[in-house]
Amino acid sequence: MKGLTLAVFLRDRLLYIVVCMLIIFLSVLMLLLERERYPKLIELNTVFYFVVLALFFVALWLVLDYLRLRPYYKQLLIAIERSDGLFTSAILHEAVTREQKLAARLLEEQHRAYLDELGKYRRQQELHNHFALQWVHHMKTPVSVIDLLSQEALRQTAHTEEEQRHFAASVQEEAERITNGLEMMLYSARIDKFEFDLRIERTALHELARGVLNAHKRLCIRHSIFPRLEGEAWVETDPKWMTFVLNQFVSNAIKYSKNKPGSKSLLLRIMPQANNGTLLSVQDEGIGIPSHDIPRIYDPFFTGENGRTTGESTGMGLYLTKQVCGRLGHALSVLSEAGKGTTFTVSFSPQGIHRLAQKHE
Repeated sequence: MKGLTLAVFLRDRLLYIVVCMLIIFLSVLMLLLERERYPKLIELNTVFYFVVLALFFVALWLVLDYLRLRPYYKQLLIAIERSDGLFTSAILHEAVTREQKLAARLLEEQHRAYLDELGKYRRQQELHNHFALQWVHHMKTPVSVIDLLSQEALRQTAHTEEEQRHFAASVQEEAERITNGLEMMLYSARIDKFEFDLRIERTALHELARGVLNAHKRLCIRHSIFPRLEGEAWVETDPKWMTFVLNQFVSNAIKYSKNKPGSKSLLLRIMPQANNGTLLSVQDEGIGIPSHDIPRIYDPFFTGENGRTTGESTGMGLYLTKQVCGRLGHALSVLSEAGKGTTFTVSFSPQGIHRLAQKHE
């Protein structure tokens, strides 16, 4: 691509040159008309000098303007040839006119916005890649356990009925861990295209919660956890995404309660809130969350003290839960005391749904 040659510069300013020539022509015409009226007042040499002087100043203006703008266009040409967007500051530095400075400023703002979006995209890719590697690592455990159980079953020719039930329950639990891991991976992939998989409708929150508890009923019985549902309400939400959120709360409650001795309760309470809102709380009697971990529980890949102790946490469940609730317009809060249990609360409000609608308009 050619740079700003003198010929290109003059062609771009052809209109200005024509206007200048027209003004000089009209000025000479007026001088000649005055000379016809007053022959002794204006001589031909004066008219000639005027034309030469006018052309000189026009040419001088063009040359100076060309020299003044040439560095700016040179930087533009370098930036276009490099095509890496790293010469915005140089373009801004070489800008001369106010229009050029505004255009350069616009380029700088667009470049900054581009880098921000690129940074977000790279961050998302890093999260997905890290989660995929971590997920594969965690899925190796249940697969290995199933393999060991199968080998043990093949070695023993006879089993008591109790041993058979224990074997079947163990295999089923490991299979459920794989299923939950696959579901987590699926929802993690969908979260970036949340708006394409969104369907807000009036939903019976108590039916949704009851279905989630029924899905975890076997694990609750096995680990002496007694679930209970209180209250009823209809809310505006996406049933599929809210089922995912409740599954995370209930599975975490079981995960961090099962090793605690004795019987434990798991309470899902639905309560009315001011301004036609609704609160849904999930309260367990598990090991609780240490106070120093609470500010970071929604960070991606943060497993915390409990996650490192149990070895079953990927650090993505609560992160995705926070993302889903935020995008649905539902507020999420947590209260926990180490050794006594944890309560997660989701707040459903009509205003949250309106904010969600405005976000996607």
